[in-house]
Amino acid sequence: MLVVRPAGPADFDALMELAVLSGRGFTSLPEDEPTLRARLALSEASFQAGVAPPEAWYTLMLEDLEASDVIGVAGVKAGVGLKRPHFSFRVVTLAQSSPTLEKRFDHRALVLVNECAGWSEVGSLFLRPERRKGGAGRLLAQSRYMLIGLEPQRFAEMVLAELRGWFDEDGGCPFWDHVASKFFRLEFDEADMMSASTDGQFILDLAPRHPIYAELLPKEARDVLGRVHREGEAARAMLESEGFRYEGLIDIFDAGPTVAARRDDIKTVRDARRLRVKIGEDAFGEEALVSTGAVAGFRAVRAPVLIDGENAILGREAAQALGAHEGDMVRVKA
Repeated sequence: MLVVRPAGPADFDALMELAVLSGRGFTSLPEDEPTLRARLALSEASFQAGVAPPEAWYTLMLEDLEASDVIGVAGVKAGVGLKRPHFSFRVVTLAQSSPTLEKRFDHRALVLVNECAGWSEVGSLFLRPERRKGGAGRLLAQSRYMLIGLEPQRFAEMVLAELRGWFDEDGGCPFWDHVASKFFRLEFDEADMMSASTDGQFILDLAPRHPIYAELLPKEARDVLGRVHREGEAARAMLESEGFRYEGLIDIFDAGPTVAARRDDIKTVRDARRLRVKIGEDAFGEEALVSTGAVAGFRAVRAPVLIDGENAILGREAAQALGAHEGDMVRVKA
């Protein structure tokens, strides 16, 4: 059985392996030991309510219990842009007209903004390539919303997700090569690592302050504005099924799209029910997403559940994976 559980310091080797597998442009999984160790320590403190709620960063591991093997990772940041700006480019339309010529022109432009300060963020979703089947990705993705729904007050009213932008088959990033690198004068991997492992002051210092007209950019850069990486299409589809939408914000490094939703309108947050556990000898009922009833000790599985009034009847295997006992409260999303 697959279970989603909190990450902690003991997961370093597994997290580093996933970071290596994730490849270029996956900013939230840098191949940097101090950064990953600090993230795991922060995750442990976050689940134990050892940090202020807006500063929490919950990291979740997807584990195959039979193999005792970690096969995926995901995360939820309670608040972004609190200690440093959370910069994006907004793709805007600038209108210009000439009464003399009797002509009007609409120009796309990129404007540096810090609109998402204080929002929560779901991200870091990555699975081993050979395990991207059988609903594993969906379980991992939805577990983030089950976590948010347990104690919504820990999270912001708006939730965002940043999707990796487009990279060529040879690993080149058209937007970085033609646009962003002109401002930062770094190799992409160096800037990506600095973004993940420093306080981001270099972004504040060097990011462009004036609008960038898209028409002045090479076609290769224009064509990838808001375009998702080939490996991110499934993640985008899952986000959209939950109610997330793209509304014109893109990443300042790779031009990947930012999608967002109101916390209470996210489908899994809104529709999951709080029920009391009853344990049956065997698994029966319709398969559903089930999580524990509190942030501390959070776990989530997909398993058969029979809903009987205000009770959720679980098989023993699912109850054991959740660490749930008769009479405990769980949240269920059919």
